[in-house]
Amino acid sequence: MAPMPGMPMNTPAPAPVKTPVPKPGGMDMSSMHYNANGVMSMYGMSKSGMHMDMSTLDPATMSSTTDVGTPMTREGSGTSWMPDTDTVYAHMFGTGDDMQMTHGALWGRFIHTATSRGADALVAPGWLMYMRTHPTSPGAQLGFRAMFTPDPFSVGGQGYPILFQSGEQWRNQPLHDYQHPHDLVSELSLSYSGQLGTGHSAYLYVGYPGEPALGPPAFMHRPIAYDLAAAPIGHHWQDATHITFGVVTAGVASSKFKLEASTFTGREPNEARYNFDPAHLDSHSGRLSWNPNAFVATQVSYGFVKSPEPLTPNVDVRRSSVSVMYTRPLGFDASWSHTLVFGQNNATDGERSNSYLYETEYRRNGNGLFARFEQVQKSGHELVLSSPLADGLYDLGAYTVGFVHDLPHEAGRTVAGVGVDFTVNLKPAALNSVYGAGTPFSFEVFYRLRPAPLVGQDTSH
Repeated sequence: MAPMPGMPMNTPAPAPVKTPVPKPGGMDMSSMHYNANGVMSMYGMSKSGMHMDMSTLDPATMSSTTDVGTPMTREGSGTSWMPDTDTVYAHMFGTGDDMQMTHGALWGRFIHTATSRGADALVAPGWLMYMRTHPTSPGAQLGFRAMFTPDPFSVGGQGYPILFQSGEQWRNQPLHDYQHPHDLVSELSLSYSGQLGTGHSAYLYVGYPGEPALGPPAFMHRPIAYDLAAAPIGHHWQDATHITFGVVTAGVASSKFKLEASTFTGREPNEARYNFDPAHLDSHSGRLSWNPNAFVATQVSYGFVKSPEPLTPNVDVRRSSVSVMYTRPLGFDASWSHTLVFGQNNATDGERSNSYLYETEYRRNGNGLFARFEQVQKSGHELVLSSPLADGLYDLGAYTVGFVHDLPHEAGRTVAGVGVDFTVNLKPAALNSVYGAGTPFSFEVFYRLRPAPLVGQDTSH
């Protein structure tokens, strides 16, 4: 647990035993329990008469929602892992023994894409998440998460323009050069987890919708996402299953490794963004995660996705993914993060295509510099091209750089920021007749709201 103002604290012993630690005012901490990862259990806090200001606690000492054995700072989308040094932007509070947290982001974006397939748009994408844990014993807990987005209202059914984007549909036609909106309810999940001895844990995660164990943390949960709202053009090669209507995941974890498997619905969400799609549990995946130290999170995963696109119902996809994330803290709300992702789709119609992504953000003194570089192979069918271009496979690039400045704000309050980013898109000459000659260019200006970082987070790594 992070030091509290005016008094030192002993490092928790690496075993799930009661660890009395003195507190200001003579507060008795003898009811607190810590596991081998230094994660504290809140079980019995209300009975002990203790009342703690959770907003001042180090999230690295609090358990994640999905697994009582791993720290909150490691929690990504679904059951994925982030680096332990990742900054947590959220509001945290408690009720009895329960920990509760809200976090999210909202943008106002003006987007300009300057090609014959481009468009101008003024949109306001965003998301809000509520998380809660309830300890059932010193070594077990229930977890709940709910995630919502205003996209169906604030972005519209077609979504927002991104050159070379593909996936899902609108008005029974495949989308191209637009990012589809996300569903109003993007996650409703329950989990139960428990310690297995002193250094291992196991969990069961059920989501409707939720996210299976396939791919890296979804793009809107990675470090860059609080400043770069746009989805990657390789989204449907890497993390498109982040909203899946019907997911069951079971996993076991140690301090550095996690092995998990999922069964889930392969069909992607339909264009009715307000409802709950049918659950079939006709697909499966497995993922091995390895966090060798506090700065690094890696994963390798594989999944069979049955009939993801309704317009090609007889085509299944075998998806493979490898990713590495690195975050180096530089002080409070200051860090340098990096993400590398490889994703491959191997479709049963014989088409195999690859995607590569690199993201980075340097944040310090209320300013952020960020970049995303992508290379993706997409077919003419994905881009909805007419014959003879429809049968080709094309190497496409999207290279984005941007800057954001946080406006003055009170500590712990919502943070507003203004920024701009520019994207250069590379394409083969064969697509000049569709996208025009030369190199397509896009830009956006934006206004962003997000929570402040938790003030108790330890940044001394």
